[in-house]
Amino acid sequence: MPTYDYLCNACQHRFELFQSITEDPVKVCPKCGKKKVHRLIGPGGAVIFKGSGFYITDYRSQAYKKAAAAEKADGAVTGSDGKSSGSDGKSATASSKKKQPVGAAD
Repeated sequence: MPTYDYLCNACQHRFELFQSITEDPVKVCPKCGKKKVHRLIGPGGAVIFKGSGFYITDYRSQAYKKAAAAEKADGAVTGSDGKSSGSDGKSATASSKKKQPVGAAD
């Protein structure tokens, strides 16, 4: 059941109610009792994705899957630790330099 926002034009009381979609909008203000209440337009509920089938990789075409498999087979050789090695045999992580913050002494 959705939550609806209301505003009373008489006393400016703003409130929200948890109501069924089929219920009629409230017309009487719970604070002042006047019939000057109107329903506000809210942002609505968020969409929640649960379960499998919502990832871009779940909808890849067969041609894409074949090309990815071929690239993986032709790509860099992986060592026993699972890290990719370049043409010089050094680990990809060992050859990269760490960045220092701006103004740090060398």
